Amino acid sequence: MQYNLSILVLFCACLFSCTTQSTKSPIEYVNSFIGSTGASESDYGGTIPSVAPPFAMTQWSAMTRENYISSNPYNYKDSSIIGFIGTHQPAIWMGDYGFISFLPSTGKVKISAKDRALKFKHEDEKASPYFYSVQATTENGGQIKTEIASTLRCAIFNISLPPGNENHIFVEASRKISDQKEFVGFIRILPESNEIIGYNSDRHSYMLGPDLPNFKGYFVMQFSKPFTRSGLWEGDQLLEGATEKKGDHIGGYVYFDMGGDEIVQVKMATSFISIEQARQNLSNEIPEWDFDQVVNENKAEWEKYFDRVIVESDDEDQKTCFYTALHRTLQYPRIFSEYGKYYSAFDDTIHVGNSYNDYSLWDTFRAQHPWLTLVAPEHVNPMIQSLLQMYDEGGWMPKWPNPTYSNIMIGTHADAVVADAFVKNFRDYDLDKAYTAVYKNAMTPPDNDTTMRWADREKTKLYEGRGGLTYYKEKGYIPADKTAESVSRTLEFAYDDFCVAQIAKGLGKADDYDYFLKRSKNYRNIYDPETGFMSARNFDGTFVQEIKAKIDEVEQVVEEGITEGGRWTYLFCVMQDVEGLISLTGGREKFISLLDQNFDEGHFQHRNEPGHHFIYLYNYAGEPSKTQEKIWEHTPLNYRNAPDGLSGNDDCGQMSAWLIFSSMGFYPVCPGSGEYVIGSPLYSKIVLNLPEPYHKKVIISAKGVDEGKKYIKSLTLDGKPITKPFISHADIVSCDELVFEMSATPTDWGR
Repeated sequence: MQYNLSILVLFCACLFSCTTQSTKSPIEYVNSFIGSTGASESDYGGTIPSVAPPFAMTQWSAMTRENYISSNPYNYKDSSIIGFIGTHQPAIWMGDYGFISFLPSTGKVKISAKDRALKFKHEDEKASPYFYSVQATTENGGQIKTEIASTLRCAIFNISLPPGNENHIFVEASRKISDQKEFVGFIRILPESNEIIGYNSDRHSYMLGPDLPNFKGYFVMQFSKPFTRSGLWEGDQLLEGATEKKGDHIGGYVYFDMGGDEIVQVKMATSFISIEQARQNLSNEIPEWDFDQVVNENKAEWEKYFDRVIVESDDEDQKTCFYTALHRTLQYPRIFSEYGKYYSAFDDTIHVGNSYNDYSLWDTFRAQHPWLTLVAPEHVNPMIQSLLQMYDEGGWMPKWPNPTYSNIMIGTHADAVVADAFVKNFRDYDLDKAYTAVYKNAMTPPDNDTTMRWADREKTKLYEGRGGLTYYKEKGYIPADKTAESVSRTLEFAYDDFCVAQIAKGLGKADDYDYFLKRSKNYRNIYDPETGFMSARNFDGTFVQEIKAKIDEVEQVVEEGITEGGRWTYLFCVMQDVEGLISLTGGREKFISLLDQNFDEGHFQHRNEPGHHFIYLYNYAGEPSKTQEKIWEHTPLNYRNAPDGLSGNDDCGQMSAWLIFSSMGFYPVCPGSGEYVIGSPLYSKIVLNLPEPYHKKVIISAKGVDEGKKYIKSLTLDGKPITKPFISHADIVSCDELVFEMSATPTDWGR
């Protein structure tokens, strides 16, 4: 099928009206609502219109619903505001922890979210990475406008309340989230200093990891004017005049007497260390009652990063999608330290140093972390140092910290993050300790490995690591009758072995390199030549027979041993040895046929991460024009300038990082290899202003893209021809210009 310029025009079709100007700065293109809703309640972009600087510890957002695992605090389809939240929820299917929320309102205090909700319209809402405002309507028709600006750990709010003395601010200090677990919160009202202080020990993912008796999300809330009366609430009871309370479902409220054009300003500080540290954070970050200053400083911080990636395009929607993706890639992992100290959720104590948290490693090792090595290199070494601190404090590098071990997903892809940084010469951390940590992941089975099945989200206090590693070392694969998700585990362990091998090679550990490189071929042990797929095997070596069942009245094959996908998904999950996979599946022509079938029959699902490299696999089989074609086909299907414009969960920037790399014309199929695979650029020009350690301006130009030409006719690096669809990271960061000459029809380039 041929695609013309109209597909590019549809790339980011805008579903809401707006007026844009070509003179806008890059940060002004961000549409904070992209990905904030979808047809499913949980399987959509999973993003919120948060206000926060890059990599902020706390993000601030309007709250349209109570958030839990699989429910974000904001969804664009909602029409009521129940509060404004300082949240630490990194992804929709992960939990929040230590959050704080409040709501300005009028009349009698109402505790439940349903009762206190205020109606609003999206036309009365503005959002950007550095500013948010919304006007809500009270039940008697009054108007309340709230504006938000923030810093790394704090926020300031301008609140316009109706005239009178029935205006109040409702505070939720702790929300009861389980009948089985009590999370004690604390609140104290201090009328003499116009403050509310407290903490919240809630952790939505508490059942998936170790207990943290000392964990608390502390807050200090200051008001710009005295309140006239106050009280607390517990459960469904109001406690008028009370000033201090502990409990698992508590909060408070303060009333204000407002004049005609008067506003109340609120400053909010957060900390994981103490109330005193929260005060210090506020003193450091928002010392004055100057809302505009906070807005401007936050905007300037974003512009520092946005100036590193400049795109040229006449398509305003296309630029909106790109810059929104850039914004999303600069949010995680989050900074978790507070001026030289940090709370560790791995030994439940306070340490001296710097820290990051919320690594969505099963997702982000693929493109998000490789992208950070280009756009935010100053954070790469500290992020790896933080993983090593977690290793010191808890015994292992984490799989998905939230904020402690959670056993979410499979594999130990911290190995991949370390390896990718290591081969790109990011080595400002203890290299011996880094190798010890990845070696332990690869060689040491978790406790009770042969008695646990390690089911998805299994409620255990044990750390999973590479669950099933005992069998993997013995058999060369994970047996389906011993460990859950056996097919996917085998494939991901093999890739992680490749990553460990690369670090071993760089450190001169030749024997380890040979051992792990050989083990990285273990994917071959679960390939069933009879079915032509990666298939579950039992401990005795027999392949599990297909099980058929009726699902929605349709007889389907129940696929054993698969994580978030099907057998078509995991057939192609051999990033470290694509040439070997091609040979295993029958050669190049057969492999191309399988890829075609995967796309043509609808097996490919870009909305989930295991398939993010599939489009690029045609390059390895000698058909780069099909990679180029499918990038132009699938990008507009998965990225649009609309609230439901992301086809799947952004997962801490991974979906967004795919768009950015693919827009530039290359993608890291195998992180840890130091190699990118060429795709098809989506812009006529992108300028990378790479900071230290590169200190380099790289121009990526694509002649003919603006005419809808998607096939590569030629490619040069500083004038030197690139004849194969592969290019190294070292070449990208050291060149001046990468030039694509595009064609309207397929060419022989790269074959």
